Amino acid sequence: MFRPDTHIRRTSSTVPFGYELDEHFEGYLKPIPEQIEMIEEVAEAVVNGEISLGIGVDWLESETGRSISRPGLKKYIDKNFRS
Repeated sequence: MFRPDTHIRRTSSTVPFGYELDEHFEGYLKPIPEQIEMIEEVAEAVVNGEISLGIGVDWLESETGRSISRPGLKKYIDKNFRS
């Protein structure tokens, strides 16, 4: 079965922030665009020194109902915003 280009392969037991299991494509995760947009905004604010990791984590959890750890947010920032 062909999977959509937006999906990513599941590589661990943890589902990354901004994704959810796809019941139609076993072993793949489908994106949640609203969550991906939010984590990008929060990460940019942290990188720019506008907010701390802790505030970013709290804001993401209050807005989405999903939790992410400070190390998890830092890992996302390091991977996507720093070379």
